[in-house]
Amino acid sequence: MAGSLLPQQLFLQGVAAVFMFAFASLYTQIPGLYGPEGILPARRMLRPQGKGRWQQLWETPTLLWEAPRLGLDTAQGVELLSLLGTVLALGPLLLHRLRHPLIYLLLWAAYLSVCQVGQVFLYFQWDSLLLETGFLAVLVAPLRQPSGRNQAPQGGLVGASAYKSLPFWLVRWLLFRLMFASGVVKLTSRCPAWWGLTALTYHYETQCLPTPAAWLAHHLPVWLHKLSVVATFLIEIAVPPLFFAPIRRLRLAAFYTQVLLQILIIITGNYNFFNLLTLVLTTTLLDDQHLAAEPSPCHPRKMPTSWPRALLTKLSLLLELAVYGTLAYGTAHYFGLEVDWQQRMVHSRSTFTFHQFSQWLKMVTLPTMWLGAASLTWELLAALWGWVQVQGWLRKVCAAIQLCVLGTTTVALFLISLVPYSYVEPGTHGLLWSGAHHLFDTMEHLQLANSYGLFRRMTGLGGRPEVVLEGSYDGHHWTEIEFMYKPGNVSRPPPIVVPHQPRLDWQMWFAALGPHTHSPWFTSLVLRLLQGKEPVVRLIQNDAAQYPFHKQPPTYVRAQRYKYWFSHPGEQGRWWHRQWVEEFFPPVSLGDPTLESLLRQFGLKDKTPPRTRSSSHALARALHWVRTQLSSLEPPNLLWGLLGAVGAVRVVQALLASSSPQSFLMNREEKHKLIPKRESGAASTPATPTPNNCSSGSRPPRWKK
Repeated sequence: MAGSLLPQQLFLQGVAAVFMFAFASLYTQIPGLYGPEGILPARRMLRPQGKGRWQQLWETPTLLWEAPRLGLDTAQGVELLSLLGTVLALGPLLLHRLRHPLIYLLLWAAYLSVCQVGQVFLYFQWDSLLLETGFLAVLVAPLRQPSGRNQAPQGGLVGASAYKSLPFWLVRWLLFRLMFASGVVKLTSRCPAWWGLTALTYHYETQCLPTPAAWLAHHLPVWLHKLSVVATFLIEIAVPPLFFAPIRRLRLAAFYTQVLLQILIIITGNYNFFNLLTLVLTTTLLDDQHLAAEPSPCHPRKMPTSWPRALLTKLSLLLELAVYGTLAYGTAHYFGLEVDWQQRMVHSRSTFTFHQFSQWLKMVTLPTMWLGAASLTWELLAALWGWVQVQGWLRKVCAAIQLCVLGTTTVALFLISLVPYSYVEPGTHGLLWSGAHHLFDTMEHLQLANSYGLFRRMTGLGGRPEVVLEGSYDGHHWTEIEFMYKPGNVSRPPPIVVPHQPRLDWQMWFAALGPHTHSPWFTSLVLRLLQGKEPVVRLIQNDAAQYPFHKQPPTYVRAQRYKYWFSHPGEQGRWWHRQWVEEFFPPVSLGDPTLESLLRQFGLKDKTPPRTRSSSHALARALHWVRTQLSSLEPPNLLWGLLGAVGAVRVVQALLASSSPQSFLMNREEKHKLIPKRESGAASTPATPTPNNCSSGSRPPRWKK
């Protein structure tokens, strides 16, 4: 069986890259979201309640409790953690020796600390997914890096790498839970768009932040949209069980289907780092053999010569073909696929009912848990066999301790994850072992396991709802306040901001789905705009000159609800059409009774003014200086700049490594190995070269003497 050392290294680098994007993206928005003059000041979330230090830390696990000791307020503490997280994440990306459990533990602890005060702006599923993945990276990262990047264990450490396959298996289980649940909830929600296979006819237009490619995808034929929904169900529901297939090619096929889905989502939607993180999770489906260099045609792969191996190979091939055939037949049967050759299209429809699907889900949810348990048992046995192969009593004792710790942790995390996974089928939730529920309840606040289910219902079936803010000086003449990223001006093309997540723009999308009372933070946003608070204004327009009220705050602010639709092909200079629907938020001014009442109702009115901390503290001055230097950069440009810098450094490292003396000596040794050794008695007879099928011409190769 092929090893997984290279996929683990790729996974660790990917997790570090996602942490870098997440921290850097959040850093650019902290003053406007969580500062003293922000929408939801972070200081409100951390109020000492007279409890002990460790009890307080356990109940609200955040390092921000220590911010006052450093002379910082809570928002400055969030800034410090975000900066440190960005810098720490660069380490594993640039130096393989820094892919250490301690580095990933610090990254996970920093992001968990920030999420404790993030409130609604950090209540996204990908934030929970990053926390869960980050903790798994702590377990996957090796305590000691080999001297060579691709060096395998030697000597008495043969089989030691099997221990690391245990936590890496949890990554595969997490990927299964994410994809399977995301597919199932689309049907359990009874959304008519998903059941009618028409969801993608709305999705590209109504998603939070579409890209220009979404406009093109929206105008594809309806039959192709419906067929794409069928493919989505196939990839998210039918393919994930293949993650645990014993046949390697089935796992690789599952890998490429997941990659295809995520790349298409990245092209058509700005989903920040979520799809990148999902791609990182798919590395658990790879192995060293697939990631290593392909064998040369001069050295074809040796076919099994013994009849048991040959029989096993043929049976594996037959089973693989049977799986593909079953998937193809099931897809065609349950979605009524029919090819219309005359119109050159494929008809599709759901041929099963909600009751039938519910019965099927009830029947398969528990077996999928047993499938995971069986796969984990196999990994445990493989790790145990690796321990048996360890030589030397001291190494054997150390390996036994490592195996016990990793094995116990892996089993515990698997049991914890069963609880949120069982939410996909409520009847199964009550059948779980009570010990699993107890473990989950104890560790829930650490977000080590979470429930997932993206795109549960398709919104905006009658048009994309959008909230448009307006300001005025006299209450009669109103000027629209345009955001940098979300749709507003119908002539402006959709932006490309991935992997940045403008969290205010995202929450504006959610706010448009209901009344403003369902989004209490919106009242605070209106208040900050009336006050003209610069940190909040920079969330809307990073360039102050683009903000229509940059010279003087508006006297009145209101919000209108519109419905947006993509423009039709052929319309020049227009990307959207829109229609006014209703008033979303009434016109208010500072001191307005309506505004004051809403602030008191939602608990947004400060009863005590914030403590003013001295800005003369060295750390506070340093944070202010860094903020001043980076404030002029657009957040997406900052993230792309970080990515470009990492790429440039990696290229330089590769060039230096290839030109180093050690690399030269290794290449020289490899060349000497390719020289055929002449037998002792063959000195008097010339060597006759054997035919070489790899030569480009008919001339026989010359043998080097």
